Amino acid sequence: MQRGSDRLSVHRDDEMKHELKGLLRSGHPTRVEEWHDPEPAADDDPEVWSGPVGGLGSPASLERTRLELARHLSRHTFPAKPGELARALRRSNAPGGLVDAVAALPHGGRYENMQQLAEAVAGGA
Repeated sequence: MQRGSDRLSVHRDDEMKHELKGLLRSGHPTRVEEWHDPEPAADDDPEVWSGPVGGLGSPASLERTRLELARHLSRHTFPAKPGELARALRRSNAPGGLVDAVAALPHGGRYENMQQLAEAVAGGA
């Protein structure tokens, strides 16, 4: 007979292994029982899990900028000047920092697509 300081019996230990088998094999929540799933991230949580955090001009910054612009602008908005784009962002309730960055772009510029705008905002152009 084995003596130890186990809190669980052998039967309960086997039962718990069986409950977690799908999660351990698949590597993602199986959604059989919701209480096993992790909580989703909140809107105001920092995006540390999504990849490296870069400064201006970095690929990570360009990607985040393009994603945020795509959330608030449609492709029908283009081609447009910075003032028109800033108004469209305000109408779609975009974050103030993004609206300010687009409004601060040179007034003589004209952006044909989302990529050009994201490069200009992120500092890549």
